[in-house]
Amino acid sequence: MFDGYDSCSEDTSSSSSSEESEEEVAPLPSNLPIIKNNGQVYTYPDGKSGMATCEMCGMVGVRDAFYSKTKRFCSVSCSRSYSSNSKKASILARLQVTGKPPTKKAKVLQKQPLVAKLAAYAQYQATLQNQAKTKAAAVSMEGFSWGNYINSNSFIAAPVTCFKHAPMGTCWGDISENVRVEVPNTDCSLPTKVFWIAGIVKLAGYNALLRYEGFENDSSLDFWCNICGSDIHPVGWCAASGKPLVPPRTIQHKYTNWKAFLVKRLTGAKTLPPDFSQKVSESMQYPFKPCMRVEVVDKRHLCRTRVAVVESVIGGRLRLVYEESEDRTDDFWCHMHSPLIHHIGWSRSIGHRFKRSDITKKQDGHFDTPPHLFAKVKEVDQSGEWFKEGMKLEAIDPLNLSTICVATIRKVLADGFLMIGIDGSEAADGSDWFCYHATSPSIFPVGFCEINMIELTPPRGYTKLPFKWFDYLRETGSIAAPVKLFNKDVPNHGFRVGMKLEAVDLMEPRLICVATVTRIIHRLLRIHFDGWEEEYDQWVDCESPDLYPVGWCQLTGYQLQPPASQSSRESQSGSSKQKKKAKSQQYKGHKKMTTLQLKEELIDGEDYNFLQGASDQESNGSANFYIKQEP
Repeated sequence: MFDGYDSCSEDTSSSSSSEESEEEVAPLPSNLPIIKNNGQVYTYPDGKSGMATCEMCGMVGVRDAFYSKTKRFCSVSCSRSYSSNSKKASILARLQVTGKPPTKKAKVLQKQPLVAKLAAYAQYQATLQNQAKTKAAAVSMEGFSWGNYINSNSFIAAPVTCFKHAPMGTCWGDISENVRVEVPNTDCSLPTKVFWIAGIVKLAGYNALLRYEGFENDSSLDFWCNICGSDIHPVGWCAASGKPLVPPRTIQHKYTNWKAFLVKRLTGAKTLPPDFSQKVSESMQYPFKPCMRVEVVDKRHLCRTRVAVVESVIGGRLRLVYEESEDRTDDFWCHMHSPLIHHIGWSRSIGHRFKRSDITKKQDGHFDTPPHLFAKVKEVDQSGEWFKEGMKLEAIDPLNLSTICVATIRKVLADGFLMIGIDGSEAADGSDWFCYHATSPSIFPVGFCEINMIELTPPRGYTKLPFKWFDYLRETGSIAAPVKLFNKDVPNHGFRVGMKLEAVDLMEPRLICVATVTRIIHRLLRIHFDGWEEEYDQWVDCESPDLYPVGWCQLTGYQLQPPASQSSRESQSGSSKQKKKAKSQQYKGHKKMTTLQLKEELIDGEDYNFLQGASDQESNGSANFYIKQEP
């Protein structure tokens, strides 16, 4: 396959001279005298020309600084363009002469004018490169095993019951250590598939470390498997299905009466419910289907929504393609319960910005998603005391999820929705405002970060550091949003610091990564992506549909991103992580001291004073659900 890098010698004939190998050279110096060809050519004392003319663009420059062995091009791009043009002409010529059936690539080239052909071929090459990257990622993933990762580091995984949106999240039941199951017997030389009973030694999400009955304390043949897999059955399934139970070859000599052994071992033991596999299957049925139309946040302008079409559904996660994307590559990934997607007409109903599609009528087969399929938000009463434009609060920055920032309510929409902007970094036209519901766990009252010892990111350019809310409110003539208006619910979520899970990288939402819970503040979790620096951490709600149990990717067939090694971190210069790094390098404000001098004052367990140096002023609402957390 031609790739523009074929090589030839200095004396190559003119018919193939475009197929040159390019030397690795430094970028063209900025002070290099490149001039238009005016006919003046400098010559060395030996008679050879000291200047050269680029055969692609006609520019003239110092010969020694030109690219390729024959010094025919002023830059790498010119050399590649010239070589690419020659190759494409050669391909078309061979097709006409040989009469061979054209390939898919040749058909694309033949049907279009030269410029379009070059663009089409470039896209074709890019597709090949993406396929190669995908294959390389798959090869990398083959080396990662959740079981080995957990065993070798004595990690603990978050239980499935922490994830209500995940398969079996609400009906996991009493599955725990010592539960017995029937599984294929891999320690057997029989030509047919046989089974044996194993007990759960350790649970890690959907994954279980199993040990065959009869091995007692011998862990030599322990193995990990997904408990929701098709080869895992409750005890009694083999008898009902006519499948043979055969003891492993390693321990076959230990007992002469295996039936009596099993009766003794299994009396009073727990096993999976008889309808377990049916429940797994039912919990993996999703109402969203391809071709459904939704309104989803515009990933390039968070202040508005756009129409998108469901392209595929994997484990409840939707790949949405924006309706105007002709090549269907402009996409967005999210869970079907994400607060970022809504039914058609939602934006108009609440007064949210919406980008109208150039497509005047729905494409064949596309249809609007029924409104009842979307996640419901809590109803609120906006008739009494409510949020107002200009009120201050603290909010997770959706463009840098590792930070909680000083923010302002910019617009109050219907049904409890708010448009919020980050102080100090807002666009004049409000194009970077974002929408949160009043009950969103991503917004907090003034003082939340200080009380819970979280670093608050002050407005960009704010010079009075360390940042003090009292001073800032006085300087801006603003008021804090009443504390009583914020979400006070803290569910018994079950997460603990150090637990492992699989989490969406919300800055690149098509990726799901190996992750760890590193901090818990009420219902707020600090998620760390294993192998990456802390600056890439993300604040996520405990009920976020972007968190999954260990083994979810294997169960649903989604690709899991393994922990990043040092080499891979250094090599991914163009990855989303680098984009996040650029974002995270923005000014975050003064680092807090180790010991924070918090000056809050609880009054009758109801109100609290956050205004430093102004103890006679009280904030509005209740704060008894915000308690001081140890770091």
